Amino acid sequence: MKNILSKYLPERAVDPVFKMIKQHQVYLKIVNERKTRHGDYRRLPNGQHQITVNANLNPYRFLVTLIHEIAHLVAFQKYGRFIKPHGKEWKYTFQHLMIPFLTPEVFPSDLLPLLARHFKNPKASSDTDAHLSIALRSYDPKNGKNYIFEIPLGTTFRIYNGKVFKKGRKRIKRYECVELKTGRVYVFQPNAEVEVIKTP
Repeated sequence: MKNILSKYLPERAVDPVFKMIKQHQVYLKIVNERKTRHGDYRRLPNGQHQITVNANLNPYRFLVTLIHEIAHLVAFQKYGRFIKPHGKEWKYTFQHLMIPFLTPEVFPSDLLPLLARHFKNPKASSDTDAHLSIALRSYDPKNGKNYIFEIPLGTTFRIYNGKVFKKGRKRIKRYECVELKTGRVYVFQPNAEVEVIKTP
């Protein structure tokens, strides 16, 4: 297991994560990319705790995602099955489990202040923290895509499922975009990655 973890995690995180997986008897599956989630936790019918994490994540996002999912397991064990999935018990547990990793030995110095701010009140997904998400993605291989906030108003773009939109005005934080096929308006996070088709 350590050999596998060393392929996906920052080097200094491998031993403590391995101990955590053993302590909580996690069945870890590393799976192909899923566009709608980075990872998930479920208790299987046989009582086993299964956590899946996408194989395509860079080491820093992989670590944050894995600890996020272990926090679900630990919070349910400690506080019971009826807590909110991303409620105060999970937030406290996630903070507690993550703090030992928030060091320069594990994370690059440019990520640490953003992670420290994020973990004051962790969100259900690191993707909803635009600043942190963009910083984490800077460690991904280049894919030729753009963020919504970068492209001009009126740009036509395609998302992961093939749907085509035109970028509209910004609300408080998110952007209104029209799906060209249906005319329906959707809102996008500023850090959504898209494929530009045509600029105005």
